[in-house]
Amino acid sequence: MTRILLLGESWFVHSIHQKGFDSFTTSEFTLGGAEFSAALREAGHEVTHLPCHEIVDGLPATPEGLRAIADVVVISDVGANTLQLPPATFGRSETSVDLIEVLRRYAELGGGLLMAGGYMSFSGIDAKARWGRTVLAEVLPVGVLDRDDRVELPAGAAPSTVAAHPVTAGLEGEWPALLGLNEVTVREGAVELARCAGHPLLVVGGYGEGRTAAFTSDIAPHWAPPGFVQWPGYAALFDRLVRWLAGEELPVASDSATGATSEVSA
Repeated sequence: MTRILLLGESWFVHSIHQKGFDSFTTSEFTLGGAEFSAALREAGHEVTHLPCHEIVDGLPATPEGLRAIADVVVISDVGANTLQLPPATFGRSETSVDLIEVLRRYAELGGGLLMAGGYMSFSGIDAKARWGRTVLAEVLPVGVLDRDDRVELPAGAAPSTVAAHPVTAGLEGEWPALLGLNEVTVREGAVELARCAGHPLLVVGGYGEGRTAAFTSDIAPHWAPPGFVQWPGYAALFDRLVRWLAGEELPVASDSATGATSEVSA
């Protein structure tokens, strides 16, 4: 069993409804990533989800504390400001722990780290996610652009496997289409495992004693449509990815769609 800590994947929406002379507002909160968490729990992993507004108080303030509760940390659709501008610093001008430095040291000391794509991942929409301006930039196996990095694919584009690796072994067949991703570059020494619309989709690497990965599209809607999250390979892909990130050797892969097995090296 791998202990996974999912950071992000939540949002609030405040809407204004205009009806002639009158208007009223509504508000709602959405906790995303349900498909991702469900797939990993079904595979026997333990998943703890810290939505965006709980990260500052819920994320351990030391790398040792983080390693005590998580084998793999997944950062998904939450910008760097959320971790670096807690109320104490932004509102009261007080010093506070840099939680991104905690994540860097966590990976350096042997923790697994995955960044998944979205409007607030990597550089993100209007470059507001700004992960490339933080110390995590040296940890990720991809280079983060210094501009809006979205690649919108409204007509859909099917990914393809481009390298043999324990994570993608058995998934060399046709992948369902995705609706977008974040544009990145592959860092020297990292391994690109899958591409989509001519861009890196899945890249793995290492940092210090830890393993790292970047999946540049969503782990759930909207860029990951129902056809992708319901694809049998979805659960197989992320199950194998988190186990590899946690340091597990994966000598044999099974294509859950065909039942075929293949021998691979770790």
